[in-house]
Amino acid sequence: MNKVSKSPWLLHYDASSCNGCDIEVLDCLTPKYDIERFGIINTGDPFQADILLITGGVNSQTESVVKQIYSQMPEPKVVVAVGICACTGGVFKECYNIKGGIDTVIPVDVYVPGCAARPESIIDGVVKALDILDAKQAAMAKDGR
Repeated sequence: MNKVSKSPWLLHYDASSCNGCDIEVLDCLTPKYDIERFGIINTGDPFQADILLITGGVNSQTESVVKQIYSQMPEPKVVVAVGICACTGGVFKECYNIKGGIDTVIPVDVYVPGCAARPESIIDGVVKALDILDAKQAAMAKDGR
């Protein structure tokens, strides 16, 4: 993990999960796992977020919300799909109301499979997202943006 210029802010959104992965994401914030040791700050404001962490598959009701949240985030931004439902649609993939994984709606940078994804895997995915965010920031600085 490279040094980043500021503490990255993470926004968690539940697209339509069973809440198993959401519980594990919340566990990452507890003192046992402490994702904040990497400088991560949890936020509820997409205008301030650098990392979008999404659980659950996309359905017709959440598709527009996911797109809106993604469009409100400033560049550079990184998307982390947590859980098999967010990665591929999971066990609900063949259901009439599930469109599939998050990548059917917005680009995904990091996939964290699992049902439910373990906190260690989620933290590993977020650390990978930090490296991607750093690379995107460097590319923007090189381009003069």
